[in-house]
Amino acid sequence: MKPNISLVNALIRIACGLTLISWSTARLARRPHHSSYLFMTMMGALKVAEGITRFCPLTLLMQNYTGDELDSQDEKKELTMLNQS
Repeated sequence: MKPNISLVNALIRIACGLTLISWSTARLARRPHHSSYLFMTMMGALKVAEGITRFCPLTLLMQNYTGDELDSQDEKKELTMLNQS
């Protein structure tokens, strides 16, 4: 799996995912019979996983559909920035 989202995008996904997980588990604790909160918890976990791995399957599908892939120079810049960190 090659990362297809930026570092800032990954951090935003992690923050939003953790927020969604905490909100939905709090609601699920109060109303355990509502399955929509369980679904929202799973969606939050998916966003956290996408942020950690920096890979989004929907972004990959859209890049393949539109043919809008990163140039090799852009990939090299991003890799050098990651190596410097």
